Amino acid sequence: MKILITGAQGLIGSHLVLALQTEHEIYALSRSVGAWTHPQLHWVQQDLTKPLDPARLPSHIDAVIHLAQSEHFRDFPARAEEIFQVNTVSTVHLLDYARLAGAQHFVLASSGGIYGHGEQEFAEDANLAAKADLGFYLGTKLCSEVLAENYTALMNMIMLRFFFVYGPRQRRTMLIPRLVQAVMDGNPIVLQGPDGFRLNPTHVSDAVVAIRHALGLDSSQKINIGGPEVLSLRQVGEIIGQVVNKEPVFDMQLEAQPRHLVGDISKMTRLLGAPQMKFEAGISTYVEATYG
Repeated sequence: MKILITGAQGLIGSHLVLALQTEHEIYALSRSVGAWTHPQLHWVQQDLTKPLDPARLPSHIDAVIHLAQSEHFRDFPARAEEIFQVNTVSTVHLLDYARLAGAQHFVLASSGGIYGHGEQEFAEDANLAAKADLGFYLGTKLCSEVLAENYTALMNMIMLRFFFVYGPRQRRTMLIPRLVQAVMDGNPIVLQGPDGFRLNPTHVSDAVVAIRHALGLDSSQKINIGGPEVLSLRQVGEIIGQVVNKEPVFDMQLEAQPRHLVGDISKMTRLLGAPQMKFEAGISTYVEATYG
């Protein structure tokens, strides 16, 4: 297949490019050219805060995997326009490119955060509400899903809702790297209630396998991508402590209500395969790659 991957130097994108380049012809779109090369890998330099330049892209493509997302998710309202450009406007441009280039598959990276929070494990058929407390960043992700759904008659539209992806080469500003650093530095992890919120973190290797299998689906789907274990934030901190051989410190805010965010992965398991990487093994790969 001839595949365009955006966000090619991000956490998922970099691992995906390396996994697919031996089997497919890859056009890796990024703001800068990556350091690695391969005969079937073509770098496309493009800043998605700017209008998409179709002249830099192949006239025919089999699949588009849109992983790029704004890194300024905490910078609202200062970076609101940039967040919207990368998360939503670029999605529209890429959907139109995919249509004109004859793509059969479009994989859109969304977020499990669009469900909000709750006691239950969120399934793909949950009612989604576009309300202000969702936040601007997640609002742009939900908006992209709504827009992309209109293209389901033209190509297989696969929307993957990722839950807390982590792994080697992840930016240290993201949740799991920040928790690792906090434990290593002896800084407290703040817990809402005695144990904190529940989550099912996803190792990047499981995310890559899910995307690879998504390219083989023959219908449009919305699928949660989560890890194999549901853990409290306390358990996450304790496992990190075991891996780095340091006792974690917790700051319990007993009056606070935990905002649980767990994805139901039964559909993922059925259509794409069950995730394999448990958190202790997964965090070990991150610590080894990051700290040696």
